[in-house]
Amino acid sequence: MVVFLIMDRTLRFNSNNMIFFVYFFIFYNIMNSKTGHNIKKRNKANDVFITPLTLAKKHIDMIEYKDDDIWYDPFKNSGNYYNQFPNDNKVWSEILEGEDFFDFNMEVDIICSNPPYSMINEVLSKCISLKPRVISLLIGQGNLTTKRIENMNKAGYGLYKLRMLKVHDWYGMSYIVHFEKDKENCVEIDRTIYYREN
Repeated sequence: MVVFLIMDRTLRFNSNNMIFFVYFFIFYNIMNSKTGHNIKKRNKANDVFITPLTLAKKHIDMIEYKDDDIWYDPFKNSGNYYNQFPNDNKVWSEILEGEDFFDFNMEVDIICSNPPYSMINEVLSKCISLKPRVISLLIGQGNLTTKRIENMNKAGYGLYKLRMLKVHDWYGMSYIVHFEKDKENCVEIDRTIYYREN
């Protein structure tokens, strides 16, 4: 048995619940870090993080495309995605330039961008409404949830590709999630609740 004193409470752990401790310890320390504290306490979301040029290119290169596909960058900002799209059939939105993604209604084949993480549900819903073949986004690790994957599946999009990566000075890991129409998930979701047998 292992005994720890955490937050003025004595916790006793044996081999059966040591995994819980490890998870608790990591989570507690991350959320008490300066970064975690600042994220939780800020009054306004800070969603402007410019994707490094080389990462935007790597993201684009993950996508299988046709020569006549129409590419769409809904959050253009510096143009690190838009300027590297492989053809001239491309469109963009950028709220800072008066072109709001949520007002966009053109048919496109591929959506590829780094969206604001604080609005991920609204972004995914709008992407689905545009009915592209591919929705490929750079998101934070906390934005990829089982429920969001299932919602995309219900709309006919499988999580076809997933890349985990780290961007210097960004909080936590980032994921490139590549949803494609009528494709299978690259991960298996098991909603069974398993119980420990005594």
